[in-house]
Amino acid sequence: MSPSGVLRLFDETERASFLDRPNRFVVNCLKDGKKRQAYLPNPGRLRELLLPGSTLYLVKNRGPSKFGHTVVAVEKNGNPVLLHTHMANRVVEWLLRERAVPGYEKTAIAGREVTFGRSRFDFLLEREGGNVLVEVKSCTLFEGSVAMFPDAVTARGRRHLLALADMAGKGMEGGIIILINAPGVRWFLPDYHTDLDFAQAMLAVRNDIAFTPLSVGWDTDLSTTTPAGRAVIPWGLVKREANDGGSYIVTARVDRNLTVDMGDKRPLRIRKGHYCYVGSAATDLTKTVRGLLGKKKNPRRPIDYLAREADALSVLPIRSSESLECDIIQGLEGIGSRHVEGFGSSGGCPCPGRLFGMEDDPLRDKAFVTLLQYFRIGRLEKILEGK
Repeated sequence: MSPSGVLRLFDETERASFLDRPNRFVVNCLKDGKKRQAYLPNPGRLRELLLPGSTLYLVKNRGPSKFGHTVVAVEKNGNPVLLHTHMANRVVEWLLRERAVPGYEKTAIAGREVTFGRSRFDFLLEREGGNVLVEVKSCTLFEGSVAMFPDAVTARGRRHLLALADMAGKGMEGGIIILINAPGVRWFLPDYHTDLDFAQAMLAVRNDIAFTPLSVGWDTDLSTTTPAGRAVIPWGLVKREANDGGSYIVTARVDRNLTVDMGDKRPLRIRKGHYCYVGSAATDLTKTVRGLLGKKKNPRRPIDYLAREADALSVLPIRSSESLECDIIQGLEGIGSRHVEGFGSSGGCPCPGRLFGMEDDPLRDKAFVTLLQYFRIGRLEKILEGK
C-alpha cells in the first residue's frame, strides 16, 4: 500500500556549500558568503557525498548548541540525500503507520527502543501470531540502481544481526528495515568492501531474519516524493563476491621529498605530494590492508617503504571474484594522474607501474571518488542489470 500523505521532516531548511570535515560530526561550510561550522549527525564516511562544493541542507538549531546549524541532507545528482540518521526511525515509523512497508502491512507499533537480552532494538511490532523485533538502518551509499550498507565498519550493526538471529531461534521474529535515502534503487547489497564481517554475518542469518531494503526519494523541502520501493538483495552475487580477495588502492600524502629503497634496484626519489598505488591480494586481503596501515618495521616491497614514510595513509579494499587490478590502473591513468614509472611493476602485470602522483588529495577529488564508486558499486549494477 502506498502512503496516503506526505511526510515533511523539517519546517524550513537553508543551503550551504560544503568545504571540509574536520571530524566525523562537524563540517565546515560556506553560507551567506561566510565560513561556518555545523553539526553533522552521521558517523559514516560519506566520501562520495561530501565533496568540495556539494550543496548542504541545514536547519537552524533552536535550543542550546555549540553550533548554529545542523546538516540534515546533501545534494547528489540534483536530489537531496537525507544524512540525519536520527530521522531514520521517524521515517520508518511513518511508513509503518501508513502500511507502506512490504511484509509489515498488518502490524502495529507496540514499543520503541525496546531491550531484549543485551541488545536494544528500534521497534517492537505486534501482529496476529506474535511480536516482531525490528532494527532500522539508514543507507546513503548508492550508485545508479544499487545501494550498499554500511559505508563504515559497524560492529554494532553486526551485533544486531546476531542478536536478532538468536531471538529467532527462541521463537521471536526479527527484521531489519534498511532506509535507502535515494529514489529508484532496485538492488541492495551489504558493503563487503568496507565491512566484510557485517556482510558475512548478513549471509549467515539471511534465513533467520527478514531484510527489507526500502528506496525513498526526497524533495527539496525534505518531504517524501515517492512511495517506498522495495529493493532486491541478490544473495547469489553477495555470496560470490563477499570474500577476502581482490584489489586495493593506497592513498598516501607525503609532506617531504623521499628516497624509496627499491631492493636490488636503484633507489627511487618521490617528491612531496599525494599518491595512489594499486595492488591486489587473491586471499587475505584484510591482512594485507592491516599490514600496510601498520607501517611494517621490516618492509620488503617499495609500497611498504612508502607506507611507512607517508604522513597520511588510507587503504581502500575493492573485493571481487575477478581480477580488477589492471582495470583500476587504467582508470587512474585516465583521470590526469602523473605516472611514476616502474614503481611496483611485476612480470605478471603488463602495466608499466602502479604508483600515480596526484595534484590534490584523491579522497576529495570527484574523479577519483567516482572511479572508486564504479569499481565498488557501478560494475555490480552492470552485472545485475545485464548491461
